[in-house]
Amino acid sequence: MRALPSAPVEKVIVTYKSQAAEAGSNTAAKSDTAEKAAKTGEKLAFERRLAGGGALVDLGDSATKQDVTEVMDAFRADPSVASVEPDIRAYAMAVAPNDTDYAKQWDLFEPTGGMNVPAAWDKTTGSGVTVAVIDTGYAAHSDLATNIVSGYDFISTSADARDGNGRDADPKDEGDWNATDGECGTGSRASNSSWHGTHVAGTIGAVTNNTKGIAGIAYNAKIQPVRVLGKCGGSSADIADAITWASGGSVPGVPANANPARVINLSLGGASATCPSVYQTAINGAVSRGTTVVVAAGNSNANASGFTPANCSNVINVASTSREGNRSYYSNFGTIVDVAAPGGETRRATDTPGTVTTPENGIYSTLNSGTTTQSAENYKPYQGTSMAAPHIAGLAALLKSAKSTLTPAEIETAIKANARPLPGTCTGGCGTGIADTAKTVDAVTGTTTPPTGTVFTNATDVTISDNTTVSSSIAVTGRTGNAPAALKVGVDIKHTWRGDLVIDLVAPDGTVRNLKASSSSDSADNVVATYTVDASSEVANGTWKLQVRDVASGDTGYIDSWNLTF
Repeated sequence: MRALPSAPVEKVIVTYKSQAAEAGSNTAAKSDTAEKAAKTGEKLAFERRLAGGGALVDLGDSATKQDVTEVMDAFRADPSVASVEPDIRAYAMAVAPNDTDYAKQWDLFEPTGGMNVPAAWDKTTGSGVTVAVIDTGYAAHSDLATNIVSGYDFISTSADARDGNGRDADPKDEGDWNATDGECGTGSRASNSSWHGTHVAGTIGAVTNNTKGIAGIAYNAKIQPVRVLGKCGGSSADIADAITWASGGSVPGVPANANPARVINLSLGGASATCPSVYQTAINGAVSRGTTVVVAAGNSNANASGFTPANCSNVINVASTSREGNRSYYSNFGTIVDVAAPGGETRRATDTPGTVTTPENGIYSTLNSGTTTQSAENYKPYQGTSMAAPHIAGLAALLKSAKSTLTPAEIETAIKANARPLPGTCTGGCGTGIADTAKTVDAVTGTTTPPTGTVFTNATDVTISDNTTVSSSIAVTGRTGNAPAALKVGVDIKHTWRGDLVIDLVAPDGTVRNLKASSSSDSADNVVATYTVDASSEVANGTWKLQVRDVASGDTGYIDSWNLTF
């Protein structure tokens, strides 16, 4: 649980008795407000009539708790007043999670390279959906454990499985290390165990708001580990059977899946000019059973058409993007790519292969510290289309949870249709852009978002007296995510000797951005201008204020109107 912020009360809502003149007349309400201002010594202003009939009275942003109490007591003492109450603030319940490493998950929330995930969590968190991670299996991790459901080990060769037998009901990751160069074929290199499946699983469904580790995209979904990759990778026969089983199909000699997955993540692949029929048959069967299949495009900086299962039909093929919003230097590309998602870059393209020089730009997730067999749990950043794919699998789970009737085709269409253009570059083709989680969820749930270019305006005049500070508010609603990096602020202020004025934009969280400084030499009249502000660090929805300070005597005026263009 997390305490809500304590915001000062700046306005009160006064409801007059039906027979009182103030109940129906704004003029009478303004007059009564002026009387209460004189009585209390506070600067009160009638702001507007509410839809329910109440009068909104502004106390200004410098009112103390004692001032508010005094004003409310004055209204309550008036026999024509039925009630008076503070204009309190409400907050989105989908607050940033309390997971200790959440700040490292730029891929979820940063406006440039992130996927706009948190803004979707007040609508869906993946409840009721199982996601199968067909990969290296599961390395026990306390940040995943409560979301793990029974899976299966489909590695049919005992030597590759490293568990002393072939297929069994234990999807434990036994390690995929190679002891020597050439052990897995010409050109293969010795390597430690990757714990790849556990890293993928964390991105999709790490336990969230547990004051540790990371947050999962679909953190109330269940993760089903299905083991197909062991020593020297995995076979297409085993992978195809795993796809069938995970989606609820029948596999000879294997017990039925008690928790069929509605989403499958395949962060794996190999070189092939065509999709093998064994893959395509399994994928078609999964989709026919209502399971969405998500596949990594591959990490060879080549056309994805030469890699499988990326080149199979009926899948969502995912390319990788960097923190800067470019195609990751290693990511495959091409016309068969459907969409892109953050896969990160733990090194620059020109850095020595195998080094980690920019860990902060990778995808941070659950892992294990063992070099060969399992040891202590930990977290590390990885890069790859293997990391990009689970972002889309997590989004697919959010969509299926939000609207259970969605088909795999409808899920794919929604994700692609609501992606945003890459802010950087993508040579070769990255599908329809970077997936936008909140926008896609809104689209399938019928939540409307004002289109880009929506203008929010306040045209109520606000008097600017000598040596005073005044403000005018705009309540922005219906947006998702953060404000634009090029937020347009239109200002129309009538004031002689405009050099007297300092003009600031105040964000909903109180951050102040200066639009105009004072100037003793600027004697022209009026400020009619449009300012461009980088507000990308601010949540869009909330109350924005235009704050105007008069720093000299002799000239006065008023805010005529102002607007924000999102």
